[in-house]
Amino acid sequence: MEKNQMEKRYGLFTAICMVVGIVIGSGVFFKAQDILNYTGGNMLIGILAWVIGGIVMIICAFNFANFGTKYVRVNGVVDYAESIVGPRYAYMIGWFLTTIYYPAMTGVLAWVSARYTLVLFGSDDITGGLCMALGGLYLCLAYAVNVLSPKIAGKFQVSATVVKLIPLGIIVVVGTIAGLINGNTVDAFKGAESAFGGAGFDSIFAGIGAAAFAYEGWIIATSINSELKEPKKNLPRALVIGTAIIMAIYILYFVGLVGGASVDELRTGGATVAFKNLFGGVGSTILNVFIVVSCLGTLNGLMLANTRSLYSLSVRGNGPKPQTFAQLDPQTNMPANSGALTLLFAGAWFFYFYGANLTNPIFGVFSFDSSELPIITIYALYIPIFVMFIVKEGKKDVFKNIVMPILAIIASLFMVFVAVYAHGISKYQSAKELGNFSFPVLFYLIVFAVIMAVGLLLYRRKNKK
Repeated sequence: MEKNQMEKRYGLFTAICMVVGIVIGSGVFFKAQDILNYTGGNMLIGILAWVIGGIVMIICAFNFANFGTKYVRVNGVVDYAESIVGPRYAYMIGWFLTTIYYPAMTGVLAWVSARYTLVLFGSDDITGGLCMALGGLYLCLAYAVNVLSPKIAGKFQVSATVVKLIPLGIIVVVGTIAGLINGNTVDAFKGAESAFGGAGFDSIFAGIGAAAFAYEGWIIATSINSELKEPKKNLPRALVIGTAIIMAIYILYFVGLVGGASVDELRTGGATVAFKNLFGGVGSTILNVFIVVSCLGTLNGLMLANTRSLYSLSVRGNGPKPQTFAQLDPQTNMPANSGALTLLFAGAWFFYFYGANLTNPIFGVFSFDSSELPIITIYALYIPIFVMFIVKEGKKDVFKNIVMPILAIIASLFMVFVAVYAHGISKYQSAKELGNFSFPVLFYLIVFAVIMAVGLLLYRRKNKK
């Protein structure tokens, strides 16, 4: 094995679990409630939202799976951007992933994991120091597991994926059967008089936006493509199989929920009500246990990608002190230096997310939703990759290299529009959020521009020639 080359340690099953495990986090348990509220309890429109969001995910995953058969190095998205668009654009995407996307998502999941752990033990201190301390501990533990023992991290990812599928499977089977017996399922669909009746495009777009955030995360699996056995076969299979499984689970779970509770009960009480009705008072406690495991599994997957992000730039001779951050620990064959710095980035975004969501935000007008806006950005950054892939590879295969990338471009543009549009719908947000809607997006773009400018400055210094 060459110096600074990472070990081939993961198989197809682990890769599929990466895709499924990262995407299926706490969102699946709560976005169903949001979608029902956005669509006025219309099950048909709710299912349509899940279907459209799933189709967008599968289209984009299919294209990245196609890329995965051609390009393999250290970090999937960066590899593809480098080979298709060019080294500068690849670097800028890698810098965005390293400094904004991965650490912001990792920080959010650390806070969410801490929050539901405290809820599980009956504490309501979800915005206080205890939650901050526990979230910081989860960040450090996730880093330690991934850097010191990557094989254990991979096994935990598999185990967490299996565990988080248990409550979903229970609701799919028990909820569906119970719903057919007690009539809840029939009543729910009778209530949806027509797919668009009583709910305009505002409701549909809001539902799709919620589904999109629940589906986000599959791209992170590409960060281990250089560590996969037979990556040109296993990564495409993992992306396509994993995303298809996720879409099926989400839709079946959504339908199964109404077997345990009426639509109105779900709109006010969420999945906990269905669990209580089906399994008694202990149901909500069991649900919270699964939610904590689910969140920690997602946090583990995000940290796995986070620790490798700066390394992927450094092995190309870019970023801050590439010689230092391209080094691998001789004992674990992991980028410990890269992981340590990106852990600090995740800690900073963790503190930002906490401070920006207080009743009186610490950051004032610069308080924006760091859990959603980076996701909008990543879809926009996919578009040049799809465009240039058509230009370079289009003649070789019309369907894979022209038709599917065009669909991916349309899907990405659609998701950017839906996310921005849904974020500003007044009937689904508080007056305070609506009044500040234009400002959070604007100030996010300012922060984004400053961070990207720093990255570009570093790139130019390293590549003056």
